[in-house]
Amino acid sequence: MPFYDLKCVKCNKEFNIMASMKEKEANTIKCPTCGSNELNTVFKSVNVIKSKENSHSCSGGCCGCPHA
Repeated sequence: MPFYDLKCVKCNKEFNIMASMKEKEANTIKCPTCGSNELNTVFKSVNVIKSKENSHSCSGGCCGCPHA
């Protein structure tokens, strides 16, 4: 099951919860603070760190380069 970062519309509380996609789509997840199911998804930034040794992002010739 995936984790979701959600924010309650009613009390403005932000929380993280593990729930099925079905629960999220059916709007059955409730705020742990006030019990409301009026929730918005919060999108967090994700940092990706690439190795300096292999800075080429191709996975093996798909772009026609020699980095296989």
